[in-house]
Amino acid sequence: MNPILITIVTLTAIGLLVSAILFIVAKKFKVEEDARIDDVEALLPGANCGGCGCAGCRDFATKLVSLDELGDVQCPVGGGETMNKIAALLGKTAPVSAPKIAVVKCNGTCENRPKVNDYDGFATCKVKASLYSGDTGCGFGCLGCGDCTRVCKFDAISMDPATGLPVVDESKCTGCGACVKACPKGVIELRPKGLRGMRVVVLCNNRDKGAVARKACQAACIGCAKCAKVCKFEAIAVENNLAYIDPEKCKLCTKCVDECPTGAIHKFNFPVKKKVEPKPEAAPEVKPVEKPVEKPAPEVKPEPKPEPEVKPEPKPVEKPAPEVKPEPVEKPAPAPEPAAEPAPAPEPDDREDVIELDI
Repeated sequence: MNPILITIVTLTAIGLLVSAILFIVAKKFKVEEDARIDDVEALLPGANCGGCGCAGCRDFATKLVSLDELGDVQCPVGGGETMNKIAALLGKTAPVSAPKIAVVKCNGTCENRPKVNDYDGFATCKVKASLYSGDTGCGFGCLGCGDCTRVCKFDAISMDPATGLPVVDESKCTGCGACVKACPKGVIELRPKGLRGMRVVVLCNNRDKGAVARKACQAACIGCAKCAKVCKFEAIAVENNLAYIDPEKCKLCTKCVDECPTGAIHKFNFPVKKKVEPKPEAAPEVKPVEKPVEKPAPEVKPEPKPEPEVKPEPKPVEKPAPEVKPEPVEKPAPAPEPAAEPAPAPEPDDREDVIELDI
């Protein structure tokens, strides 16, 4: 026979035999799975963040179906709304839990906590923490390599280059706790968001004595316990030279914030109080003094000033124009007069007497 044909037939027979064995094993060792697991998984956000303590959303759904009571089990990403839907599907009571948020308990900025050496190795907090305490004199603060930013699946944490510290975006943080697990120094903590997001937190993780802590960082908690003394609700405890505020007991009076000598206690999302300037006191009304009415003085008419005599300006004497004698004009010769007629004879006077009067 052809060897190629023999090889093909042999491989086909082996494949069929193996398939038959796998089918028999699958039927014999088949594990029945609750159909509700798929329904519960569909209600979960599908982030697979591990904040619930399980390997993923599928594992968490299996756990929820197997529990008799949900108890304190919580999906940090889905929150109370998601847990209420799952409880209604499974016919169980949903746990009541306040939403949480990640808080960076370190205020060791570049100004407050100067570097004492430079790290030139693999830039991760985990590796740096395994080699030495960090670049600064504080062995409890943030290492600044950003492991927390890389594990956050919601882009809720970023490194601030000005301070060298991680910054949490409250609008994106789901409280999954992935950053808490990634921090080798335990600087990040999950805390309740608080009423309207208001919180009072000690932003320090240093457990050295006061003088040593203050030398390493200007904003470190020195364990003076002044904050605990002014708190009327016993919400602050000082252990291992470090103050801690219990969020369940804190009433947000903020007296501890004003009392802290190093500024290690911070308040978040509190409304800014507007400074009310005191109104100036109204000056007493002063009544005007009535002045005696003065009689008007008699009007004195000014005497008319004599007008200055205006002397007529002398007119220039006009010189007579030189007499121009007319040139003699030749008169034409007179025409000959006609001959005179003889005078008539005087008429006789009939009057008898002529009286001559001398006037």
